[in-house]
Amino acid sequence: METVRNAERELMARLPEGALMQRAAAGLAAACADLLGRVYGSRVVLLVGSGDNGGDALYAGARLARRGAGVTAVLLAPDRAHTAGLTALRRAGGRVAGAGEGEALVEGADLVVDGIVGIGGKGGLRPDAVPLAAAAARSRGAVVAVDLPSGVDADTGEVHGDAVRADLTVTFGTHKPGLLIDPAREYAGSVRLVDIGLELPAEPELEALQHADVARSLPVPGAESDKYRRGVVGIAAGSARYPGAAVLAVAGALRGGAGAVRYVGPAGDAVIARFPETLVSDRGPKHAGRVQAWVVGPGAGDDAVTVAEVLAADVPVLIDADGLRLADAEIVRGRRAPTLMTPHAGEAAALLGVERAEVEGGRLSAARELARRYGATVLLKGSTTLVADSGGGAVRVNPTGTGWLATAGSGDVLSGLCGSLLAAGLSAVDAGSAGAYLHGLAGRLAADGAPVGAHDVAEAIPGAWRNVLG
Repeated sequence: METVRNAERELMARLPEGALMQRAAAGLAAACADLLGRVYGSRVVLLVGSGDNGGDALYAGARLARRGAGVTAVLLAPDRAHTAGLTALRRAGGRVAGAGEGEALVEGADLVVDGIVGIGGKGGLRPDAVPLAAAAARSRGAVVAVDLPSGVDADTGEVHGDAVRADLTVTFGTHKPGLLIDPAREYAGSVRLVDIGLELPAEPELEALQHADVARSLPVPGAESDKYRRGVVGIAAGSARYPGAAVLAVAGALRGGAGAVRYVGPAGDAVIARFPETLVSDRGPKHAGRVQAWVVGPGAGDDAVTVAEVLAADVPVLIDADGLRLADAEIVRGRRAPTLMTPHAGEAAALLGVERAEVEGGRLSAARELARRYGATVLLKGSTTLVADSGGGAVRVNPTGTGWLATAGSGDVLSGLCGSLLAAGLSAVDAGSAGAYLHGLAGRLAADGAPVGAHDVAEAIPGAWRNVLG
């Protein structure tokens, strides 16, 4: 967050004293008013720490008090509270209370504003703030966090200890990584960005693609296209025990933009029965014919020979599921063509030699470390899907998806889809990002609030594609 703090300092140097905080407070007060609906007569409690977030909360509280709200500030550090903000609140008719009164006030509030800790906070909440966060969780009122929920790590999305759970986070200038990456994202609720005029570097730490970004990367055939010019993706997946993985990977690949899909493996009969357009071979990857990219690993069991053959090919390769376990790390690092690895948290933990909880609690660092160790692009699946490149640069955060995608075979569909985009000519980063985006959107469309199977997700990909292209 040093980048944001530097931008704030540069802007404050050009503005009258206090002007930047007033901009933030105005946006915060407007968001609070929208959430309340009726401001006059509402009960608002401000949880005020010693930093600028506390000042933002106090100034916003003063604006709400002038509109008829009953506003009380609970000061966690009375001797270090923002002096001018306190004066503004009192002049507007607000009152001040000590932390000892806080729990009862919070539980009876219509709105609780969390201004305890700012973006510089590390670790969980201090002990004196924990009861107030617990009272906010019990309160029937809405909880609004100032810039980000207190107790979460702004830089990484990690949560070490207790933290405030917000219904709405009003953030200033730019989205902080902790608002985009789980587990912290779960604490943020909805996020509203207030533009306060910061000038930020062109290269961000994180990117969250939108429809227009994905639309620009998707392959569109021209008048001269044929199935080979559009790309051929090879799928080396499935086993006697897991033939369905092959079927689902092919299902995703057929909807991913490549002109043809070649399948290699023991599930050929199951694949051809479901998708007769697939080019099926049982002679192994070396003898499958021309491909522009390979997908290897879904349902592969212990077939290390096939994984090794695919990794030896001088074309982009996506490694998933069993392939991640069977792939030789030195061979992956030595590949000249792009490699895209797609682990979930458990697989990433095994590759890194750590516990799964460590990956889930530090998704950003795990994705970056895997990409660095393997010299590959890494798509870390999960509640927050991240795409990190070995060359560094911005990590991409996927903004689409639904909890209903946590179903058997969903990852096989994603692998086929991303592999097809690789074969169509996208870079590993773009193929992973666009594939995750379409897959998440397809999951939403297929589920529509109800349980779905992986095959439903595959069938919804064309609708997601059309949705993105508008």
